[in-house]
Amino acid sequence: MAAVSLSVSTVKPLGDRVFVKVSASEEKTAGGILLPDTAKEKPQVGEVVQTGPGKRNDDGSRTEMEVKIGDKVLYSKYAGTDIKLGSDEYVLLTEKDILAVVS
Repeated sequence: MAAVSLSVSTVKPLGDRVFVKVSASEEKTAGGILLPDTAKEKPQVGEVVQTGPGKRNDDGSRTEMEVKIGDKVLYSKYAGTDIKLGSDEYVLLTEKDILAVVS
């Protein structure tokens, strides 16, 4: 999936979407071998930067988001849309794509 490149100052997710800043990928293996860019895997951990207002229920009310800004989360490997703002990488996910909050 190609990354979307944006030049905006703020991003506000809608519905049950979550905007996550991707953590840096590992530069070398546990054994000390340096990895080239082509061998690095896409990270699955990031920090929640912004959340939407929550999913709308059938009666019109909203379900509160389970994650909040600042949470470090583990998300599905092929989930979301990759977005690049300046030199930083982000991913826009639905809340169901988040597997766990890690500490």
